[in-house]
Amino acid sequence: MIEAKNNQVIGEKYRFTILTDRMIRMEYNEQGDFLDAPTQVVVNRNFGEADFKVNETDSDLEIITEAVHLYYKKGEKFTEHTLFADVKYSFSVFSNRWYYGHVGENLLGTLRTLDGVDGDAKLDNGILGKSGYATLDDSNSFLLSDDGEPLPRSSQGTDIYLFAYGRSYLDALKDFFKLTGETPLLPRYALGNWWSRYWKYDEEGYLALMDKFHAKKVPLSVSVIDMDWHLTEVPSRFGSGWTGYTWNKTLFPDPERFLKALHDRGLAVTLNVHPADGIRAFEECYPRVAERLGLDVTAEEPAIFDFTDTSFREVYFEEVHRPLEKEGTDFWWIDWQQGTTSSKAGLDPLWQLNHFHFEDIRKKDPLGIILSRYAGPGSHRYPIGFSGDAIISWKSLDFQPYMTATASNVGYAWWSHDIGGHMLGYKDEELSLRWLQFGVFSPINRLHSSSSAFTSKEPWEYNFVVENIMEDFLRLRHAFLPYLYSKNVSLHEQGIPLIKPMYYDYPEDEAAYHVPNEYLFGDQLLVLPITKPSNKTLELSKANLWLPEGDWYDFFSSDHYVGGTQLAIYRPIEKMPVFAKSGAIIPLDADPVATKTTELPETIEWRIYPGESNQFKLVEDKDGQRVETSLSIDEERGQLELITEGATEILPAKRNHVLKFMSSTAVKVTNSDDNDSKIAEITYDSEHKVTEVTLVPSAFSFNADLVDFQAVKVTDGLGTYQEILKRANIENQLKDYLWDRISHTDDRDKLFNVFNRLDDRELASALFEVLYTQK
Repeated sequence: MIEAKNNQVIGEKYRFTILTDRMIRMEYNEQGDFLDAPTQVVVNRNFGEADFKVNETDSDLEIITEAVHLYYKKGEKFTEHTLFADVKYSFSVFSNRWYYGHVGENLLGTLRTLDGVDGDAKLDNGILGKSGYATLDDSNSFLLSDDGEPLPRSSQGTDIYLFAYGRSYLDALKDFFKLTGETPLLPRYALGNWWSRYWKYDEEGYLALMDKFHAKKVPLSVSVIDMDWHLTEVPSRFGSGWTGYTWNKTLFPDPERFLKALHDRGLAVTLNVHPADGIRAFEECYPRVAERLGLDVTAEEPAIFDFTDTSFREVYFEEVHRPLEKEGTDFWWIDWQQGTTSSKAGLDPLWQLNHFHFEDIRKKDPLGIILSRYAGPGSHRYPIGFSGDAIISWKSLDFQPYMTATASNVGYAWWSHDIGGHMLGYKDEELSLRWLQFGVFSPINRLHSSSSAFTSKEPWEYNFVVENIMEDFLRLRHAFLPYLYSKNVSLHEQGIPLIKPMYYDYPEDEAAYHVPNEYLFGDQLLVLPITKPSNKTLELSKANLWLPEGDWYDFFSSDHYVGGTQLAIYRPIEKMPVFAKSGAIIPLDADPVATKTTELPETIEWRIYPGESNQFKLVEDKDGQRVETSLSIDEERGQLELITEGATEILPAKRNHVLKFMSSTAVKVTNSDDNDSKIAEITYDSEHKVTEVTLVPSAFSFNADLVDFQAVKVTDGLGTYQEILKRANIENQLKDYLWDRISHTDDRDKLFNVFNRLDDRELASALFEVLYTQK
């Protein structure tokens, strides 16, 4: 790879490369040793010709672009006094100048692991800054040879990138992906429900567990087999049994049969590995490994784990992992916990594991993945991220939505958390439920627990009410697969993450920077997970919500909310705050229990909300072929168009579409494209304000005129008021008093005064929310 020379300004000890008018690479090296090879972080610097101009004197250099005016004292080592830049954004009076070494109002990125963390933790910096600038330091990363081998730099210097994108956060992220590599496309199964537990299962018990999930109509897509799949009780001369590659035949007498049984149930399988102790003499694969590496078998000489050794690495994949993959292992959970030191100084062994494991699995499967911890910027190229052993506490849950959304600021979009928590902590069924609900609206939903007999996450291990709610949410996750997979494609091809902090879409609204746990879930939904215990008097959970300008609709109740406000909202345990924006279009699997993640849904349910013109492109892939189904609404003209293009032969033979017009008056839908009507049935649910239109099977195109697709903006709050009062553990006399006032007046001001006089401010606040929906 060669950089465009006309984009460079070069001196004896410095080089500036203007990649775009908003991104500049800045290098300083005492030997003038400037490097153009890709690195662990940066894989491409060819952005085409940039528009800039240079002013210079004998001592000073200025580089000027549309967005940046950079100043440098020529030839001097980079410091805050010799290198700085004015970014051409006026977000504040004092913070539009960047000085070398200064962070500014960085919006942060992510961290290596949550191991040992109970609550919040310090995040590394990201490539976005509220002041309009941020930097990426690539000075210490290794170079990558043509065959992907990490090589140390020939001399130490400074190699940093200035991102001066203002508050065009998505533009910055897209150029970051161009610089550091795209996020690979995930297989569809990765987006479903994962079952993961550190537990000594056997074949019979594990398959019975999978069948019980099926009998309970709870869909699963990934089976995670933790470390007890392999021998763990080994002769003491070998040390710990933590590392292992030999099936425990007492528990799994026929591994190939076991893995096939899981595949037959529609599950992908990952095995947990702790590779630190290398390959030892008790392993089944040891004779092959020893022969290839020339080990002393009689002395039981181990194959020391060293990924900087290409011979060991080749044997590790070819003789240790490949046979296990041929038996049916789909991907690997790389559970590295041994720090950052390797035999090559400065080279992180975790990064090596991620890099080479991912490259190896993709040789076998173009959609192969790994599960492993984060190893710094550029790690988005090796999904999926394992965030570590979460401690079971409300504090841990409260940190995870913020951590997950903020990770997008360094392109790390596919975090997989221990949903429900891994270890320690305490029993709290409400906590487990709220954590699972967050998992459903997080990138990867992997239920997990430790080897304790008391922390397992099967829904039926909880009380009957919680069990039913959990099972409903797990079904909802699989219903969302059409939406999630389309957003997976958007990230891979357009650089748009599934989860975005609120300031991505609302960068000029100060409120967007002060709702850390609130995020956009794709481009149609806003999510605010419940991360604190409920009010035991009200039996409701509170969250502080910011709604941007516009009309919003509660995903679970369809109640209408007016945006441009901040308010406290309250939800019972069976609901969480999820809002569809005005005009939202959301494709769902109408029967998620019946659809394995190796299959495509037979019926797509489209939830369509009133108020704005919009389009959603549903993307479906199978066997390397693609189908795209676009549904668009022209609000002004009152028209709908659905069109399916591509390899329609991969779709189910009776692919059907159900259109649900939400939160609206009864919609009149008439077929407008030909005389052969493609409408099978139309119904209107007056209670929930939903018009349902079922199309005939295999209708690959549909044009319709819409009449009376008008939002129902004033919600009938009587039922909600009554539900709040029924739940509340307060005096019956007070309930009767409030209900009398609520049910006999339509005057909002009078009700406001009634609620405002209540001594219980939380009760008042919950009633105010209902009043707000009556606007």
